[in-house]
Amino acid sequence: MAVGAARGENAAREEKALREMTNRLVDDYGEAHPPERVEAVVGAVRKRFEGHAVRDFVPILVERIARRELDPKRSKNSAGQVDSSKSEPVAANGESDSPDGHGADTTSVFAAVAGRFVPARLVENKRVLGVAAAGVAAVTALGVILAVQQSDSPSDGGTAAPALTTVRGVVGSEKSAFFDDPKVVDALGKHGLEVDVEPAGSRQIATSVDLGKYDFAFPSSSAAAERIQRQRGVSGKYVPFSSPMAIATFKPIADLLTQAGIVQTGATTTFDVEKYLSLAEKGVQWTQLDGNTAYSVPKNVLVSTTDPRTSNSAAMYLAVTAYVANDNTIVRGAKAEDYAVSRVSRLFTRQGYTESSSDGPFKDYLANGMGTVPMAWIYEAQYVDAAVHNQLKPDMVLMYPKPTVMSQHTVVPFNDKGDRLGKLLTTDPDLQRLAADHGFRPTDVSLFTKATAAHQVPVDPNLVNQVGPPDYDTLEHLLDGVAKSYN
Repeated sequence: MAVGAARGENAAREEKALREMTNRLVDDYGEAHPPERVEAVVGAVRKRFEGHAVRDFVPILVERIARRELDPKRSKNSAGQVDSSKSEPVAANGESDSPDGHGADTTSVFAAVAGRFVPARLVENKRVLGVAAAGVAAVTALGVILAVQQSDSPSDGGTAAPALTTVRGVVGSEKSAFFDDPKVVDALGKHGLEVDVEPAGSRQIATSVDLGKYDFAFPSSSAAAERIQRQRGVSGKYVPFSSPMAIATFKPIADLLTQAGIVQTGATTTFDVEKYLSLAEKGVQWTQLDGNTAYSVPKNVLVSTTDPRTSNSAAMYLAVTAYVANDNTIVRGAKAEDYAVSRVSRLFTRQGYTESSSDGPFKDYLANGMGTVPMAWIYEAQYVDAAVHNQLKPDMVLMYPKPTVMSQHTVVPFNDKGDRLGKLLTTDPDLQRLAADHGFRPTDVSLFTKATAAHQVPVDPNLVNQVGPPDYDTLEHLLDGVAKSYN
């Protein structure tokens, strides 16, 4: 009974701390994001820590990750530093150890240090947590961590572990969860690397991000990578994994579109882009679909995308729809470009506000249901990753557009450190396996099929009906044409 009561009190304290933290983030980011968006980000981040036995540091870690996702321009803190954002992290009991209530407590320091240097299995070590709970100073905590880490590694005659080399990069936002994974951090650390990433839309990376302060860029397509290579005058690149584009929806929506002849069900669910384009061009609304009682909303039948001016996933949507609009032919030449833009630009402009990267719409899909996002254009990897980490609801459905396009996640190294990382991500068996666990299709596709089979995720491992994206210059012209349509 006493144990159960203690657990209940701890859970209540954690909920209180998370509520207070969420309110703080809403206040801090109110000008940039609506409250619903902030709550969705917090909810999605919190789910990453479900099942962890040690709960003391969960509110702190959730806040750190959520702040980075809500404000991608803010750099991660260096190893061992406390979060320097304007609001102080709060432990599960909602209190601070400093006399005035504003200084960082030793638990926060320990959590910040542990998150950078210690594998997940060591963070749960009771002896280490006991040291932190006793209020040992940050320097002492760091010494204990390093000592435990050394004793846990294989004996090598007393040779100290090599210092980690920090590699800084800017990555497509859909890869944030991969680089945040403690197992990935551990696998990279075994090779002497500490990877510090900032998320951004892939087209943002290629067009507006200052790349001079990074060792590598990791956009989500070969087209964006090619533009970066041209700008930086580099030729090297690595493609450690890929992901086809897909549509995340809900069973009632899939059933409605099946009746409309757009969706076909089977071992996997497919979405006919040509029939969809014909319907969307007519401006058909959900309320006009025959037999619609499940989603009677006076909105256009549209797939929700990101902003094509900043995000690669929207550029891939443009590549697919332009191909279909051009009589199922790759777009070439000014005449074909103008014709395709005239047919598909309304698929974007009628959506209203769109996010700059793919992470936002998918988190809205997970958190808010079909009332907000009935259909979301995503990377297959995002859906598979959510399924592997038990974030999906029973009525959620993955649809493959016919045709689809494969997005090649491409590392562009700017120096030797970036080259070393790109090579590791492409060749290291552990990192390839972890990429599959996050839903990506690594160079060894069998790792992907094994991961999806283990979690019973219905995917199409072959995807015969694919189109190649247009060449770099054509895609840029298409994107410019759609961008002009917003004015």
